[in-house]
Amino acid sequence: MKLFVVMLPFVTISIVALAQESTTPPPRVYPVALPNYDEETATRLQIFLDNSDFGPGKIDGRMGEFFRKALISYKHAHAIPKTGAVDSWLLDQVPVTYTTYTVREEDLKSIGNVPGSHAEQAKLKWLPYTSLLEFVAERYHSAESYIQKLNPGKNWEHPQPGEVLKVPNVLPFEVEKFTEGKIAENPAFAARKIFVDTKEHLLEVFDHDQLVCVFPITPGSKTLPAPVGTWKILGATVWPWFRYDEGMLNYGVRTENYYNLPPGPNNLVGVLWMGLNKPGIGIHGTNNPETIGRAASHGCIRLANWDAARVKDLVSVGNTVIIF
Repeated sequence: MKLFVVMLPFVTISIVALAQESTTPPPRVYPVALPNYDEETATRLQIFLDNSDFGPGKIDGRMGEFFRKALISYKHAHAIPKTGAVDSWLLDQVPVTYTTYTVREEDLKSIGNVPGSHAEQAKLKWLPYTSLLEFVAERYHSAESYIQKLNPGKNWEHPQPGEVLKVPNVLPFEVEKFTEGKIAENPAFAARKIFVDTKEHLLEVFDHDQLVCVFPITPGSKTLPAPVGTWKILGATVWPWFRYDEGMLNYGVRTENYYNLPPGPNNLVGVLWMGLNKPGIGIHGTNNPETIGRAASHGCIRLANWDAARVKDLVSVGNTVIIF
């Protein structure tokens, strides 16, 4: 069934205060400056935040923009003093910074060639990972360069089953456990609201006045920005087929010159599509998590696949989405 659908010494950031019951965007509150942590501490904190649904961006052991925002957001949401001091109990939640992953035969079956042209991609049934490095980096929410750093001398071009890799000890994105299909409404989350901050490049979910999660995003582009306003999630699909229509992507105008691209981690919308009541606009995954928060998208709200996979379990079809 086809379902269409760098290291800076100090950085001052603003985060969001408690959400109001109205659809008015919650105000930004205070500036907080954080120091640079060493790589081991930074990695452990990134893992803790990621496991807690406060996405720090890709894990890389560095004090980047989204790591800082996630840490301050987490402290704010849990009434922890918002300072640069590392609370030891946060680190205690990640007693082991790194673990190992043994490459399986089935992993290698998830890797293949992806044609460059959309016309050729449309002839396939699946858009796989293009390398073991891409597979492992996404599985462990990491920058590809960090996985390479943790595994010096590894021959990524000719992977073999049984190879053992060093990886961050984060809850893995287990791509093989996702099944193509529509996502049902979740009545328990009916009151939740999603706030999309196009300036801070963050997606935040509130349950009444409680901040539930924060994830980094790419919100549209200068030519086709994410539509500011109040919307609703009309439907959600795991492993969506994507209607690639340059008229819709570039100008917001639907045409008959399009390609239906099959699902897979290298589909342009990745593991998830949540369509809004604004034609052609949705919250979705990506085929290139390295660009989240930096490269432009075509009016949509784009997340790393590992974050998109969690968002689908934290919100519901029918939820209000406020883009500001």
